[in-house]
Amino acid sequence: MHCVIGEVARASTFLARALRCSTIKRAINNGPDSTSETIFALSSGQGKCGVAVIRISGPASALALRSLTGPRQSLPTPRKAMLRDLIHPHSKEMLDRGLVLWFPGPHSFTGEDSAEFHVHGGPAVISGVLEALGSLPNLRPADAGEFTRRAFHAGKLDLTEVEGLGDLIHAETEAQRRQALRQMAGDLGRLYRDWSQRLTQCLAHVEAFIDFSEDELMEHGVLNQVEECLSVLRGEIEEHLRDERKGERLRSGVQVVIAGATNAGKSSLLNLLCQRPAAIVSPVAGTTRDVVESCVDIGGFPVLLSDTAGLRDTLDSVEREGVRRARERVQQADLALVVVDSSQLFQDALHIAAALSTQLAEVLPAGEGPARCLLVLNKSDLLSEEQHRGIMGALRERGDLPRACLLSCHTNSGVNDFLSLLKDAVQTLCADPLTGGPSLTQARHRAHLLECVRALAQYRQYRDLDLALAAEGVRLALTALGRITGRVGAEEILDIVFRDFCIGK
Repeated sequence: MHCVIGEVARASTFLARALRCSTIKRAINNGPDSTSETIFALSSGQGKCGVAVIRISGPASALALRSLTGPRQSLPTPRKAMLRDLIHPHSKEMLDRGLVLWFPGPHSFTGEDSAEFHVHGGPAVISGVLEALGSLPNLRPADAGEFTRRAFHAGKLDLTEVEGLGDLIHAETEAQRRQALRQMAGDLGRLYRDWSQRLTQCLAHVEAFIDFSEDELMEHGVLNQVEECLSVLRGEIEEHLRDERKGERLRSGVQVVIAGATNAGKSSLLNLLCQRPAAIVSPVAGTTRDVVESCVDIGGFPVLLSDTAGLRDTLDSVEREGVRRARERVQQADLALVVVDSSQLFQDALHIAAALSTQLAEVLPAGEGPARCLLVLNKSDLLSEEQHRGIMGALRERGDLPRACLLSCHTNSGVNDFLSLLKDAVQTLCADPLTGGPSLTQARHRAHLLECVRALAQYRQYRDLDLALAAEGVRLALTALGRITGRVGAEEILDIVFRDFCIGK
C-alpha cells in the first residue's frame, strides 16, 4: 500500500511539473492574442529621401499586396524584388511605381506573411501609400516595436537579440555598432542558454534523486556531481558580473567630467572637443554656473562630456549651487579631466608636484586614486621652453600623479597627444566589444544574474538540510536566467524592452 501511494505521489509531482512547463511554453510561444491583425508602417526614416520602405505583416499581407498592385497580378516570387505600379484600391489612382517584395511565413522576420513596398521617398507618396493601406479591411498602423515583438513571439529572436537590434538602431559610434551586432547575432543569448541548459540538467538530477533515491535507482555520487557543476557555473556567472560595467558603459556612453579651478580653461576644452561653441568662454571667473553637457565620439567610443562650474569658495548662492553640482558630477563620473592653468604653477620641480597634488585633492573625492583621472595642463602657450621642461620633469619624477599632458586650447598645441591619451582612457573603460566573451549590456541582465547567484547560494545553504528547498534554489536560478532571454515570465518585461523601439521596427 505504501509503495502504491508513493508511486501516485511521484506521478502527481511529475504531472504538475509537466503542466506548469506546458503552460509557460504556451504563454511564451503564443504571445498576446493580436497576431490575427495585419499591421503596416513606414520602416525607413521620416522626411524626404530617395527610397522609403513600407512594411506589412500579418495574415492579410497577400491581400494588401494584391490590392495595391492589382488583383490580376500574381504574388511576386518570394524574396525577389519586382517592379510594380501601385494603385489606390478604391480611387484607382496611381500612387507610385516601385519595388514590391513578398515574404511568406514562416520564412520572414516576424514569422508571418509579410510584404514590403519600396517607394519614392517624397512625403506625398508615403502618405498616399499609407492611406491606401489604412483603407483596407483588417489592416491597422503598427505600434512601436510591434514587428520585432511578433518576431520574438514567433521564436525568431530571444530578448537579448531583440535588445541588440534596438541598440543597433540607436548606435551612434563604431564601438556601439560592434557591440550591438555581436549581441544581435546571439552571442550573449547563447551564453545564457548554455548556462540554462546546465542548470536544467542539474535540476533534473536533484529532482530525480529526491523522487527515486529510496528505490536505489540513482547512481552513487550524483549530488556531488551537481554540487561541482553548480559551483563552476556560479563562478562563471560571478566572473561575468565582474566586468566593471564596461558593456553598459559602452551602450550608454562614458561619463567624462571636466573639472578644476575657475579660469583654468574648462569651457575652452569642452568647445575644443565638441568642435563648436557649446559653452560660453569668458575671462570673468565663475562664468559657468550649471553643468553643460555634450555628446562626442572619441575614437569610436561614445562620451558624454560635462563642463562644470569652477571649484572655489564663493558668497554667490547661485555659484555655490554650481560648485555643489560640479562636485556631485565628479563623484558620479567614469573619468575626470582635471584642468589646471599651467602658467600658475611654481617653477621649482618639487613645488610643481605639490601644487598639482593640492589641486587634485580639491577636485577628486577623498580616497580617489589617479586611475580614473587625467591631468590637463592648459595654457601651455604662455610657458617658456624652460618652464615647459620643468613641468614635464616634475611629472616624470612623481609616479603617484595621474597621466598628464600639456596643451593649449588657444593654439591647439598638444591637442593630438591629449586626444590619444583620452582615447586610451575611454577604451580601457569600455574595452573592445569584439574581443573576449560577450559583454553584459543591460541593467536588467545584471539584476537577473545577481538573482541567479543568490538562488544558487540557496542550494548550497540547504543541500544538507532540506534537498527540496535546495532544488527550489536551482529552479529559481533557472527562472532568473530565463527572464533574461524571455523564456520565462516574458510578459512582465516586454513593455520595458520594446518601449524605445521606433515605429516600423
